[in-house]
Amino acid sequence: MTRRHSERGSVSIELVLLTPVLVGLLLLVVALGRVQNARADVEAAARAAARAASTTRDASSARAAGERAAFMEFDGGRFRCDTLTFDIDTAAFSADGVVATTVSCRIALGDVSGMGIPGHHTITATFSEPLDRFRGTR
Repeated sequence: MTRRHSERGSVSIELVLLTPVLVGLLLLVVALGRVQNARADVEAAARAAARAASTTRDASSARAAGERAAFMEFDGGRFRCDTLTFDIDTAAFSADGVVATTVSCRIALGDVSGMGIPGHHTITATFSEPLDRFRGTR
């Protein structure tokens, strides 16, 4: 095989041109992975909070148990929320009622924001759990 003189160095030029595109793609994948991972953890925390709140006897202990359960879901430390809020709605806390929880987490994407991704992203999940119709109150 013989190379023509005019094609010399074309691979290095192609590599120089493609490197920013490949780095950008990699940063986009990292950012989307973080958002998806955070979304799964926020949904798991909302589900755990609603289930923990539904097993208590009164509304005040339901709020405390729900917040504790949601906080324990984030204690694993895969990512860090800048702002983490729990809202446990116990307005319908009676036999055959419903406990609804909302968990919100604001994650930072500043280290991958060179791609035009906003510096922060807020993820919110809501879950409701029915209360047992025949549960005792004592």
